[in-house]
Amino acid sequence: MALQHKKLFAVLAVSGLTLAACSDSGDGGNGGDVTNTDGRGEITFAMGKNDTGKLRPIIDKWNEKHPDEKVNLQELAGEADAQRDTLVQSLQAGSSDIDVMALDVVWTAQFAANGWLAPLEGDLSVETDGLLPATVESATYNDKLYALPQNTNAQLLFRNTELVKDAPENWDDLVKACEAVKNQDCLTMTLKQYEGLTVSTAAFMDGWGGGILDDQGNPTVTSDESREGLQALVDAYKDGTISKSSTGATEEETNLAFVGGNTAMAVNWPYMYDNAVAEDSAIKDKVEVSPLVGKDGVGVSTLGGYNNGININSKNKATALDFIQFIISEENQKSFAEQSFPPVLASIYDDAQLQEQFPYLEALKKSLENAKPRPASPQYDSLSKAVMDNSTAALTGDTSVEDATTEMEKAIQNTQG
Repeated sequence: MALQHKKLFAVLAVSGLTLAACSDSGDGGNGGDVTNTDGRGEITFAMGKNDTGKLRPIIDKWNEKHPDEKVNLQELAGEADAQRDTLVQSLQAGSSDIDVMALDVVWTAQFAANGWLAPLEGDLSVETDGLLPATVESATYNDKLYALPQNTNAQLLFRNTELVKDAPENWDDLVKACEAVKNQDCLTMTLKQYEGLTVSTAAFMDGWGGGILDDQGNPTVTSDESREGLQALVDAYKDGTISKSSTGATEEETNLAFVGGNTAMAVNWPYMYDNAVAEDSAIKDKVEVSPLVGKDGVGVSTLGGYNNGININSKNKATALDFIQFIISEENQKSFAEQSFPPVLASIYDDAQLQEQFPYLEALKKSLENAKPRPASPQYDSLSKAVMDNSTAALTGDTSVEDATTEMEKAIQNTQG
């Protein structure tokens, strides 16, 4: 997320396009044929153009081995909302032009609820035991797997070791470390009023034992734990532990602040490591990473990445299934790691050679093991807006945490009808 990584894992822009309401079972919405599972032939794989460079070599290998079942790459726009609009328009029309689509993890529930994805069960069942559990959870809706994780991501705590020598063990340790940082910002993170703020709010609520929704989809933002987490975020912003510039920061502003040596610590996605240790970085020999911290220890990062879903209307679902499984082979997942594109295959993170080449891998694995997907809601966009709007009100002092979470709960309930 250099630029190409950043656009995938960072800003998950929301679209104004309203998705059709469908049954909670996710079994239908456009009359797609779930019984046609044995079709083989050429398929089209659609993905946002920022990261297709990682997939092209894999597609080329597949095509060399399967000349009668070639994969054609359809590059979508670079921006997440435009990608989704293209997919939604095609799927709503019942088109079979796209067979496999790389879905941002937060779209999976939306697409499943609309009946656009073929459930990965029966003839389309897949083995997921070797995948990081949180990635499988992100591809599951109503206890049914609707996509196969392709790549993933979790946030990390970056540290300038000249200013903060030791990795904090918990949130109190981080606050104390910041008390010793003088004459510059201590912690920068994404608190601008956009998706990044929803991610940050979720991290604090989850990291204090709460969360946005429970497993049944009910809002839990007014629980004692959730309120305590949001209060910790608000207090840290007000007392200067978190930089004042954070309320104007996306991933890129956070990246520039840390790589430029203007903040002692930062919360960001792994792409920033390559920038921080580059020759032109102000801190290239002073960088260490660790998992996020929460109230009592390791924190809870929000999960990022892509899940590969099969179009319910695809005429060649058997080929599509084989291809998405090919992507998560050990060889291909290792190639992702070598490009700082976090793999979903758990074993890759224990590769000693890769750990030496990418020192953040161990911390990233730990972060991923503790990560949580964003709420699996067909109305996610409205839910996210409810979170970010009310978190902003609490951060800017316009309202108390208690009132902000009360309003947040009401707004979430309104999105659920």
